[in-house]
Amino acid sequence: MSALRKLAGQTAIYGLSSIVARFLNFLLVPLYTSNFVFEPAEYGVVTALYSWTALLNVVLTFGMETTFFRFANKDHVKNNPDGGRVLYATATWGLFFPALAFMLLGGLFSQRIAEGLHFGEYASSVLMLVGVIGIDAITAIPMARLRQEGRPWRYAFINLLSVGVNIGLSLFFLLYCMKRYNMGERDALIDAVYDPSLGVGYVFVINLMSTAVKLLVLLPSWPSFNGFNRDLLRAMFAFGAPLMVAGLAGMVNETADRVILKYLLPTDVADSELGIYGACYKLAVLITLFIQAFRMGAEPFFFNHAGEKNSRQMFARIMNIFVAVCMTAFLTVMLFLDLFKWFIPNPAYHTGLRVVPILMLANVFLGIYYNQSVWYKLTDRPRTGSTISLIGAAITIVLLLALIPTLGYMGAAWATLICYASMAAISYAWGQRHYPIPYDVGRVLAYMAFGVFLWWACEHLPLTGMLKYGFRMVVLAGAVALAWRMERNVIRT
Repeated sequence: MSALRKLAGQTAIYGLSSIVARFLNFLLVPLYTSNFVFEPAEYGVVTALYSWTALLNVVLTFGMETTFFRFANKDHVKNNPDGGRVLYATATWGLFFPALAFMLLGGLFSQRIAEGLHFGEYASSVLMLVGVIGIDAITAIPMARLRQEGRPWRYAFINLLSVGVNIGLSLFFLLYCMKRYNMGERDALIDAVYDPSLGVGYVFVINLMSTAVKLLVLLPSWPSFNGFNRDLLRAMFAFGAPLMVAGLAGMVNETADRVILKYLLPTDVADSELGIYGACYKLAVLITLFIQAFRMGAEPFFFNHAGEKNSRQMFARIMNIFVAVCMTAFLTVMLFLDLFKWFIPNPAYHTGLRVVPILMLANVFLGIYYNQSVWYKLTDRPRTGSTISLIGAAITIVLLLALIPTLGYMGAAWATLICYASMAAISYAWGQRHYPIPYDVGRVLAYMAFGVFLWWACEHLPLTGMLKYGFRMVVLAGAVALAWRMERNVIRT
């Protein structure tokens, strides 16, 4: 099997857990945004708290996943019979104790934390979220080990099991209990298990339970503390610290818009505007899901194949295919956005659909940046990634502060696009000096420009009804056929 086909196969299997799992979670958006569940202001609470979650996850995992992959391929680990066992134990326990301390402190001060975030009435939700964040950090290395060992099916099973629990409980508590209770249809089961005062807190209770299931499944493979090595942990933390800074800066780029919106908009509309923006953000899911699945398969792939003769040419070809797939996802959503929007059934949210094309293009640039990040990881320059991400974070914060007061959530969307495009450009220019990869920049930009043009042209054609959708299906099929014609020789090698 060729290297490219192996990457495609592993990306597809990891996609079974990441794309399918997150897409199943995406299917909960119609439930959350229904008239009988959460109004925009309530959904804004969910959006804001989960944005803080993303930031804290980066801190507690401390760049250890990428560090684990890097150290697993070092000679002193590969050539030592106990090297893998010691590495696994050190990384796992190295994250366990900080996560445990975080959960204890977060539990003790959950009310104060909630008040500090201006969500004082949601202290119980904050408490549940602290547990979710801690457990996610604790399970990060056991899950990464499955990727490092090339066990994508086991990885997929665990993720899908967790998501299945989440969806099942969501359907029970929100669709069955909450809906029937709000419609005045109560029964003995609802009276026994449903607490209407919890409200949006059910989202976080359910998440905590589904995350706990993942932990329980991983416990049999938990490492013994006897393998823990303090010197190795210091070396891993030294390598991971810049990656953590880069990851934190990256999460600022990704989530600061939803964190800051609440504090830069008038109080009476902040939560509802945040809810609208957060719901419409979900419509960019096709690209973000593919990027996540690709990263899971690509990161260990790049490390394992970096030493091959034509590896850099291979990395360049992967970029072409990656962008072509991303722009196919862009066209799929944008050509049929008036159908996709009904995944958000409450029309009160539809005023935010203007952000969707901007955010989708932003995520294409983010994916390009993630592809390029291979150069500073393979050359042991993690501080470079930190620097680029910090530059991006500075751009994001400045633009958010400048644009949100006048443009609202549209300003947040434009800030995201400008930030990711800048990071991709900086990484490319810097990388060509230290680890030149012959990316076909012209082809990459042509794929992006062509996709945007096709969408723009279709929007200006006076077609309606079935003729409109039929024509757009032909356009989409033609774009896919053209991309296949351009890249088929590479894919088949």
